[in-house]
Amino acid sequence: VSVILYSLLWFPLCCHSANKHKPWIETEYQGIVMENDNTVLLNPPLFALDKDAPLHYAGEICGFRVHNGPSGSGSVQFEAVVLDRSTGEGLVRSKEPLDCESQREHSFTIQAYDCGEGPDGANSKKSHKATVHVRVNDVNEFSPVFVERRYEASVPEGRLFDRIVRVEALDADCSPQYSQICFYDIITPNVPFAIDNDGNIKNTEPLDSKRQRVHTFWVTAFDCGKNRAQADAQVVVTVKPSCKPGWIGWSKRVEYTPGSGSIPLFPSLHLETCEETVWNIQATVDLQTGHIGKGCDRDSYSDRSVRRLCGAVRGEVDLLPPPSPAANWTSALPTLPSSDSSLVFSFNGSAHVAVVPSSVAAAISGDHFTLQLWMRRGGATTQPPSNQARGTRREEETIICSTVKNDDSFSHYYLSVHGCRLSLFYWPDVSAARPVKFLWKLEQVCDSEWHHLSLSVQFPSVTLYVDGVTFDPALIHDNGAIPNPAPRQRMVIGACWAPTPPLTTESYGRYVAGYRGLLSGVTVRPGSVEPHSVVECLYACREGLDFGDLETLGSGMKVHVNPSQSVLVLEGDDIESFNRAVQQVTYRNSLRFATPGVRPLKLTTSLRCFNEESCLTLRQLEGYLVVLQPDAPQISLSGVGPHLARPAPEFEGPRGVPLFPELRIVCSLSHAVNTADGWVALMSDAVAHTLDGCEVQPLGEELNPEREELLVDMDALRERGLEIINTTAYIAITGAESISVYEDVLRSVRYRLAKGSARFERRFRLSCSEMNGRYTSNELTLEVNFLHSLDSLYHPSHLLASQQQFLHPSHHSGELSGHTLPNPHRNSVVPGAATVIIMVCVGFLVVMVILGVFRIRSIHRRGEGARGAAKEGSGQWDDSALTIIVNPMESYESRMGISVDTEGEGEEDEEVVESPDDASDDQRVIIIKKEGKEGNPRRY
Repeated sequence: VSVILYSLLWFPLCCHSANKHKPWIETEYQGIVMENDNTVLLNPPLFALDKDAPLHYAGEICGFRVHNGPSGSGSVQFEAVVLDRSTGEGLVRSKEPLDCESQREHSFTIQAYDCGEGPDGANSKKSHKATVHVRVNDVNEFSPVFVERRYEASVPEGRLFDRIVRVEALDADCSPQYSQICFYDIITPNVPFAIDNDGNIKNTEPLDSKRQRVHTFWVTAFDCGKNRAQADAQVVVTVKPSCKPGWIGWSKRVEYTPGSGSIPLFPSLHLETCEETVWNIQATVDLQTGHIGKGCDRDSYSDRSVRRLCGAVRGEVDLLPPPSPAANWTSALPTLPSSDSSLVFSFNGSAHVAVVPSSVAAAISGDHFTLQLWMRRGGATTQPPSNQARGTRREEETIICSTVKNDDSFSHYYLSVHGCRLSLFYWPDVSAARPVKFLWKLEQVCDSEWHHLSLSVQFPSVTLYVDGVTFDPALIHDNGAIPNPAPRQRMVIGACWAPTPPLTTESYGRYVAGYRGLLSGVTVRPGSVEPHSVVECLYACREGLDFGDLETLGSGMKVHVNPSQSVLVLEGDDIESFNRAVQQVTYRNSLRFATPGVRPLKLTTSLRCFNEESCLTLRQLEGYLVVLQPDAPQISLSGVGPHLARPAPEFEGPRGVPLFPELRIVCSLSHAVNTADGWVALMSDAVAHTLDGCEVQPLGEELNPEREELLVDMDALRERGLEIINTTAYIAITGAESISVYEDVLRSVRYRLAKGSARFERRFRLSCSEMNGRYTSNELTLEVNFLHSLDSLYHPSHLLASQQQFLHPSHHSGELSGHTLPNPHRNSVVPGAATVIIMVCVGFLVVMVILGVFRIRSIHRRGEGARGAAKEGSGQWDDSALTIIVNPMESYESRMGISVDTEGEGEEDEEVVESPDDASDDQRVIIIKKEGKEGNPRRY
């Protein structure tokens, strides 16, 4: 028992003599301290507890330690002290004055420790670290200060403004209560101005510059602690006389001289806003090139010529060619006039359909091809619906629908428009593969304007160019299984053929999804796709709007030009920069022979202000650009004599006789020069030029395909990419090429006759043109004379055959060497009398020939020294030789009393007799010249 009692008495003494517990504090404290105080008010209050209490030392709190927080400065600026060791109450205070403006928030950690086991603090224990956040409360120690001491503004008279000028004051205090400016005040009395709490000054009555030109007054500012500004600000408002906003310096007429390059359209134009505060300006310059049918520069060259000039690879197939016996599938389509030589076909969505023959479609196969076309939705006068009610369904319109055979399979595709969407449905193999649909959403599809589309298909890759700009498909998806097209080759323009199920023959079906609009220049080139450079060149415009120097464009300014360079948009927010930019808008025309005429010009301006109600509204300005007449090129054809005489057998050879072996084509520019007497002299400079067509036309009767023909080197034409139209009435060679190429081609044109078909003469006319017939050459007329021997003329059968040839009734019946013979139907002659007349004529002819020979010899003797060797070795007609006019029918006509009629007033017909080179007596040549009717030249 004694042992137990001793243990109970000893246990408290031995156990409480040791420091067994750590002090305890909160984990986080929030504190507030004023700028003009150093005591931090903590929430919750700072107390440290120890479970060893109430033991002396071990249960007491001897101190707090402050450690660095995230900012690293807490331990330097703050300290924590113990107010009561037994209760553990503490206090946090700053060591130095705090500044809210320099640092508003402070963070640090504190830690409490007890007094240990004795007065020396041995074996003291520390609490965990607690975070302390201290916010420094602001004291209104600063007053507002104006940003500027003087504010100036100018306003036009007679108007009320919501804001003339804005003053601004700042306060250096850190808190919103003392740093904000609560209100401004005008301290100058009796002024017609008012100021709001944001510092905006407005006039309370219309200002009059005549009554008072300058208004000066003072304003002050107060913060929310009612501290007044240290110094007041001065405001000076200048009243300007009445101002009319708008464009100043607009010239309604602008002239352009071809060859001037680029000229500024508005060199002195500037915008006057009358001090209206404008934060956005947008100006649209619209140049209306109404003389252009589709695209740009098409008034100079046709689509085919442009493709050739752009270096496009030849081999395209024209799906909408001009109607002809060889291309009759477009004959039923209505056409519209075009400024270029290409045809524009109209489709009405139902009856107008072009079915391309299978022979043409067979040449377009494979999954690599380029499809190009010009398209305009809505037709010539109608417009596509732009405000169609929501929920109504627009029908799909098919431009081209094609099913072609590729080896042992068929591929199918169609290009269609649906609203403002363009889609290409492609089925590489209708028996195995799945169809794919490429979809583009384009504004150009439904704006009722001409647009050039180029679709390069290199399946599975498809590239679309619209007006030379690339567009990526908005959607590509697999359509899954759909009914297969009829397994036969068929290509349709303007609709798609839908066979009536279950029959798939041509006789049962109908055309669906018809196209409504205009198409032109629809071509397909199989094989490799068209290069991007060629597509850009096809739509490149050499006439249009441009911007002078983009590097001088001010900050905040934007400029945009549409692909056809007919619309230029300027946008900016600064008046001065905008005026400088407008003055750099230029008109550019790099065509050598610019199309003269008037181009309407419009300038539309849109302004946006801070106060939309009082914002300026500017009217649209209208003017016009006049392109003056350029120096016209003079295309001169020369080097071909008016006569070409060769023996008849040469024309009957397999190659015939070249008509223009020495042809020379020269193009020159004629322009006036300024002399002392004024603009009187004309200078002509030879220039390199490009022709686009030449024509060889027989005058008089058309060619008889059974007896005569014109031959052209077809290999040379194909090699140079030229085209030819060869008929009995004319030969037309077309295509944009250089003068030297046309010289080579025309020099190869030969005239050939069938055996025994030689006549006495035949006349041809040659002419060339440029820019779709805009400039034409001189008309070169060549008379071909056939040299016949007298032996053949003496033969009765030959003579009768020759006479029957010229007496053969036709639409030129009765014409012989410019004379009119009796009509056999009106004046019948018995066969015996005809024989007598013929014999008399032959005898008279022999007598005249003999007289002519003697006269020729006498003339030859007199001119032998002058002519010299020029006569030697020459088998071609020489114009210097003497011509003897002989009419073998004159005696007969005089006896019959028949009057002689001539074609054309002032024309005289000749019968020319010339001795051949050998001048032998038995070789005499009779050449009869016949004037035919001349037709108007054609232009291409």
